[in-house]
Amino acid sequence: MKLSKNHYVIDENQPHIIPADHPDRQILRQLVNVCPAGLYQLNPDGSLSFDYHGCLECGSCRLLCDEKTLARWRYPAAGYGVTFRFG
Repeated sequence: MKLSKNHYVIDENQPHIIPADHPDRQILRQLVNVCPAGLYQLNPDGSLSFDYHGCLECGSCRLLCDEKTLARWRYPAAGYGVTFRFG
């Protein structure tokens, strides 16, 4: 899998994506489908599981959502985030 070749430097103290407290369920279903890294998962109880470790910073979720679904979306601080490795 080519995603496994990427290198990630994670800022544990400042997540760059934070889901809102009470997001729209329909948008959550779309997030699960649109994220190329598969970071959004719906649990059987309808809650959202999300892990920003492995984010490709593509912005798909940012384009799809508003502040009612994602409380914050920004690029990681300098020196953090994904470094793409091709090969």
